[in-house]
Amino acid sequence: MTIEIRPLTPDRQADFLGFFEGDAFADNPKWSSCYCQCLYVDHNRVDWAARTAAENRAQACERIGARRMQGYLAYRDGRVVGWCNAAPRDLMDSFADEPDPDSARIGAITCFVVAKAHRRTGIAKALLEAACAGLRAQGLEIAEAMPKAEAGTDAQNHFGPRSLFEAAGFATHRHTDDGLVIMRRRLS
Repeated sequence: MTIEIRPLTPDRQADFLGFFEGDAFADNPKWSSCYCQCLYVDHNRVDWAARTAAENRAQACERIGARRMQGYLAYRDGRVVGWCNAAPRDLMDSFADEPDPDSARIGAITCFVVAKAHRRTGIAKALLEAACAGLRAQGLEIAEAMPKAEAGTDAQNHFGPRSLFEAAGFATHRHTDDGLVIMRRRLS
């Protein structure tokens, strides 16, 4: 079964929505309302917990149409089985309160969702490789990820497992107070 990775584009919006409204959260329905909008929202201005699925869906559609939401879809046998959110850090409003002098050079890899039946089959690795290549093609110099220092379940690994990034050459940049490990890799 061949894995095909394709960038999220307006013509693939229906595939993205179909995945998020189907297999993506079949085993974790409480997160199905996100539509991968969490990090595109400035949490100092917006109460994320109060946002509805309809609001997040509409925002995702708007951002996809304007090409202000980026990422990669993984296809197996013509069906979407995975997603990785990867975009220039400056597109994600949640980082507004975390100024970084390198911000304009950083691509943020912030979320992985793989359908339960396709986990541990190379989907996340293929998505990560495509994300790094895509960020490099945009002229970004650094890929940044933020896995949890300790995650007990697949759902808790939605930022991607730390071991995935270590195997791809990412190194620890710093630790956060909320249990994340900021990891970076040079893209050039």
